Amino acid sequence: MTIRERFGRFEGLKVVYLGDGNNVCASLMVACAKLGMDFVAATPDGYRPDDEALRVARDAGGSVEVVNDPRAAVAGADVLYTDVWTSMGQEAEREQRLRDLAGYGIDADLVARAAEGAIVLHCLPAHYGEEISEDVLYGPQSAVWDEAENRLHAQKALMALVIR
Repeated sequence: MTIRERFGRFEGLKVVYLGDGNNVCASLMVACAKLGMDFVAATPDGYRPDDEALRVARDAGGSVEVVNDPRAAVAGADVLYTDVWTSMGQEAEREQRLRDLAGYGIDADLVARAAEGAIVLHCLPAHYGEEISEDVLYGPQSAVWDEAENRLHAQKALMALVIR
């Protein structure tokens, strides 16, 4: 919803997800493929999106890539997306995850390598200095707060539909 709001279209946009190829990555990858966007997941080895999600996205006809180099991945990107590196239930893995995912956080350097007018998205909560830097989260290219607002309205609409 936020991507459409910002760009007025889906087709031909390049969306790059950085970090752990988790459920957020998988859902975004499939949605992007179905909507005609080019999707790139930049993840370290051991953190790739699962094979089933990759198959579903590719079967949808989308352009889907998984790479290890975050700097190369963001070149020309219209949207940079990330999520927390340590989700609930993974707390015991936190230190290892921080080491493995170092270099995949969205910071000013990565944003500068993206397309002019690129936006940054994060489904929140955010951990500064891990998956996103504070200056990017609150910077001029951040659409994180619009995304949160849009998610609220979408969830309210679903609740209204279900509660009838």
